[in-house]
Amino acid sequence: MATPRIVMKLCVAEIRAEPGDVRVITLEHPSRPHLPPFGAGAHVDLHLPNGRVRQYSLMGDEKDRSRYLIGVKREPEGRGGSAWLHDQLALGDILPVSSPRSHFALAPGTSHLLLAGGIGITPLLAMGRRLKETGQHFHLHYFARSRASTPLLSDISQALESRHVSLHFDDEPATQCDLVALLAPRQDDQQLYYCGPAGFMRAISAAAAHWPEEAVHFEAFAAPRDEDFTPEPFTLRLASSGALLPVPAGESALEALRSVGIALPSACENGACGTCECGYLDGEALHRDGVLRPSARANRFIPCVSRAKGTLTLDL
Repeated sequence: MATPRIVMKLCVAEIRAEPGDVRVITLEHPSRPHLPPFGAGAHVDLHLPNGRVRQYSLMGDEKDRSRYLIGVKREPEGRGGSAWLHDQLALGDILPVSSPRSHFALAPGTSHLLLAGGIGITPLLAMGRRLKETGQHFHLHYFARSRASTPLLSDISQALESRHVSLHFDDEPATQCDLVALLAPRQDDQQLYYCGPAGFMRAISAAAAHWPEEAVHFEAFAAPRDEDFTPEPFTLRLASSGALLPVPAGESALEALRSVGIALPSACENGACGTCECGYLDGEALHRDGVLRPSARANRFIPCVSRAKGTLTLDL
């Protein structure tokens, strides 16, 4: 089970506009010189005044603990978090921010392939910086619609050498890349990392289907959507007590657990962050998250979005 994170009150020290309707926000502690350490690929939770909690990857240098940098793209079809950060957040504001956490860390390997789509560049920029500093072999491929609307190009050029970076734009045929061809070969223990919007994630998942699971690492903005899915009621059994807990069709397993006083930690509640992850012992889970690896789905469960058929016994 995920453990709750410390929440700090951090000050908005800088806001920088980037192409593609992106803001880079610098967060500092108002009285302490150092923030908790983080590794490349880590993220923090921002607790917004309207009660929403949103996760953002840390894109800065992990050696610089004086500040956290996040990149926020305005999402017109989102749930309001990015719009608030664009329209309401101001210099000097204080935001509750969690200590860093990661399920998207660098893995041991002799070579690393980083694929970023749009604002998905933020964790991969931090990874590229770390790989460069440690002298490891890597290459970053950054996919975007157009050069003019692509955020963080200056950050990439400052942090990474051009030989380590390939830029691919939808409106520049000469820069386009065939994902199937790119991912067809795998060098020895090469590791693959990718992050971006849903269509980008599906395309890479399909092109890398032949890669071993332990070599593929990803972070999704949200769980995949299945518009044809119709939620049906099911039952949770609590292993510790044997109690049976019905979950109606219009309620999540997480909400049902809360209704009987079981308060699992949670954050995004859309299946992307893994904060509410718990184990299950038997039953047929219907996994609808965007965070668990295929092997983990045999005994791990994300109750904010996933469901079950019949009765599912949770390790709670």
